[in-house]
Amino acid sequence: MYSQFLQIINIAGTIAFAVSGAFAAMEKKLDPFGVMIISFVTAIGGGTLRDVLVGNLPVNWLTYTTPLIVIFFASLTTMLFGSYIKHLATALFLFDALGLGLFTIVGVEVGTKFSFSAGICIALGTMTACFGGVIRDVLLNKVPLIFHKEIYALACIIGGTVYYFLKDSSMASDTAKIICILLIFAIRVVAVQYKLMLPRFYLK
Repeated sequence: MYSQFLQIINIAGTIAFAVSGAFAAMEKKLDPFGVMIISFVTAIGGGTLRDVLVGNLPVNWLTYTTPLIVIFFASLTTMLFGSYIKHLATALFLFDALGLGLFTIVGVEVGTKFSFSAGICIALGTMTACFGGVIRDVLLNKVPLIFHKEIYALACIIGGTVYYFLKDSSMASDTAKIICILLIFAIRVVAVQYKLMLPRFYLK
């Protein structure tokens, strides 16, 4: 379904999401089973929720077990070598941003497969990329990161919108994918670098 390049990014993104989930669980002092579960839902929670909503069953990880293996070893490695992995924070962030782009495209493609409207396809792309983190934060009793930190979901919405319209153009499919992955990646990097956030409204 994807070129070898995109498969590598997919695995890298899965690793990054799994590691971020493991770190979040370890900060809450969960036991190893708890760390594994949080790592799992962070990495594939969004895709699972998407597949259940659209009836794309069985969900991907039930028939394609590579993500499960990757998540298991990523979370195990994080538990064993967490203090060393923390020094790779920048690399993990970059993989996370690339994975965010790929997972957005995966969600958009699932939506088009079922002939949904543009808005629904883009929403499915955003859900695929972001909602694993939402489920993680809810399970850890925290306000989900995407609701109060720098631009995250908006990057998926912008990239997903661009991809939705590029994929029906004369542009090669892989080229359109790469452009949109890089667009989402760039938005995330710029948002974090310059601490860009959506305006906030508070009731006094």
